[in-house]
Amino acid sequence: MRTVLVTGTGGAGRTTVAAATALAAAREGRRTLLLTADSDGTPEALLGIGTPRSVPGRTADRLPWSVPVELVPGLWAARVVTDEWFRGELTALQDRGHGLLDLLGATPLDGEELTALPGVEAIALLRALRAAQTAPPGTGWDVLVVDMPPAPDTVALLALPEQLRRYLRRLMPAERQAARALRPMLAQLAGVPMPAQKLYETAERWERELAAVQGVIESEATTVRLVVEPGPLADRALRTARAGLALHGCRVEAVIANRLLPTGTSDPWLAALSGQQQAALKELYEQWAPAVPVRELPHLGRDPHGLGEPRPAEPHSAEPHSAEPRPGDGARRAPAGLADLADLAGAVGAPGARPDRPAPDPWTVEDRLAEDGVLLWRLPLPGADRDGLSLVRRGDELIVTVAPFHRVLPMPSALRRCTVSGAGLRDGWLQVRFTPDPDLWPKRL
Repeated sequence: MRTVLVTGTGGAGRTTVAAATALAAAREGRRTLLLTADSDGTPEALLGIGTPRSVPGRTADRLPWSVPVELVPGLWAARVVTDEWFRGELTALQDRGHGLLDLLGATPLDGEELTALPGVEAIALLRALRAAQTAPPGTGWDVLVVDMPPAPDTVALLALPEQLRRYLRRLMPAERQAARALRPMLAQLAGVPMPAQKLYETAERWERELAAVQGVIESEATTVRLVVEPGPLADRALRTARAGLALHGCRVEAVIANRLLPTGTSDPWLAALSGQQQAALKELYEQWAPAVPVRELPHLGRDPHGLGEPRPAEPHSAEPHSAEPRPGDGARRAPAGLADLADLAGAVGAPGARPDRPAPDPWTVEDRLAEDGVLLWRLPLPGADRDGLSLVRRGDELIVTVAPFHRVLPMPSALRRCTVSGAGLRDGWLQVRFTPDPDLWPKRL
């Protein structure tokens, strides 16, 4: 299943672009689900639908979103229902651990008194990403389009499964679980389940679920669309978001320049704003194209409401059509609503068949022992700058910090027998040099 995550700078119109992307996918003949975590009613107002109903019942395996509403043939919309999902999950957890709660003399919490805790929204959204992949064949969706939080929050959210898995491995290493064979015997002698046994069983379940979510995020079928309203203040935020996504291996398939004002106006005030946008748009093309396409969405002149009907085709122009988009092309169009924005947002495409972007750059180790006496670990970090970059080696791990983003990378086996001899950032690539340690490096006979 294709998964398209739509994020970007704050206030750039992510929800509008997500809706247009989902509509474009549905027009390709694919069953599409538009999922949003926004709880303030903006998506419903944008799409012209009522408040979605929550999924009834309280079961541990229920879907963490509202009942999908069919907008047009092939397109459904739903919202992540964090409160209801959290109550169901915590109630089910209490039911599974009732023996331990009785042993401790604890009083279970009532479902009606439970409210979602800060940070649960991220867990619910990650659970929704995974749940959308597990529908039986023929009953699920072909494309999932997710209206994500702003880019910094999205990067932190996408990094969460890997981070939590690392915490579990450190706090509950696999070698300590070998002693679990004794726990059933101790449980029989004591007459109650041993807390450690339940703890390890829960940790194993979390590990499986986190690994599944991480698999969705790292899949070739999952890509990111970055939405930005071009301007001088948005440029730095977009660079930071690009570096953070690259650090965690997330693939950007398109940059959407949204809310472009018309050009060629005689109004000096509007002309100044439009000129500022066009200057920023030119920089976007220079930074991203042609490796990542830049698509332009014009300003509607109003807040969108409902999908609307596509505008009629324009009469054929005698001017030759250029295959390459040019800055400002999208701003000269006059869309009527989301239906027209879907045409400009671009097709979603099938997994493994996206000619509009190159294959993801591998995080490779280059052997330069013969020439320079080093091994070179090349990590793609487009958008990063030297001021916000730091590296720390900790045992067999390399800790990379890019602006506010942080990742702990296990080093390939060959590099673990080396010492770090230097690093440099050039043309969007972090290149770390490793020199073999004579005491650890295999010696020739």
